[in-house]
Amino acid sequence: MNRIEIQNKVKQICNELIYKQGYISSIDVLSKMPYLTDDNIKDWRLGKIPYLEKVCNANLATLSFVNKIIRQIANELKLKNSITAYMKYGKGEKTKLRFCKTGEVIKK
Repeated sequence: MNRIEIQNKVKQICNELIYKQGYISSIDVLSKMPYLTDDNIKDWRLGKIPYLEKVCNANLATLSFVNKIIRQIANELKLKNSITAYMKYGKGEKTKLRFCKTGEVIKK
């Protein structure tokens, strides 16, 4: 997929998500694209995968581009930013889940 196709697909998915649930999240968008599967997300939420970036079927530049488009759409629609702490599911200690290898928080 080239950048224009990615941009159009992200816009379409964001519009669907806003209509259905009233908000957009990067994980929801990536799971509706060919970059993340529901099984990947489930394994990450259970702590079987150390960071989500590891199982994404896209390079870092593409993931950054998708997040940039999501931010642009949110700004255009004047959506309110909300920080969500993703916590590990299942038994054991409830730790914060990581999105990327460096452990940095995704910028909104």
